[in-house]
Amino acid sequence: MIGLSVAVGRFVEALFWGIFRVAGAVAGVMLCAAVVLVVMFVVARKVWKRRR
Repeated sequence: MIGLSVAVGRFVEALFWGIFRVAGAVAGVMLCAAVVLVVMFVVARKVWKRRR
């Protein structure tokens, strides 16, 4: 019984680590996308002001 309990505990721990890894990757991609959008917005404003 103790071996089964340890196996279940390790499975749950691995499941949580997997979920956190995916959540971290998604958050990292979204953060990079936000930075790219802000940089593009700033560049577009500068180009727009220069044309006027």
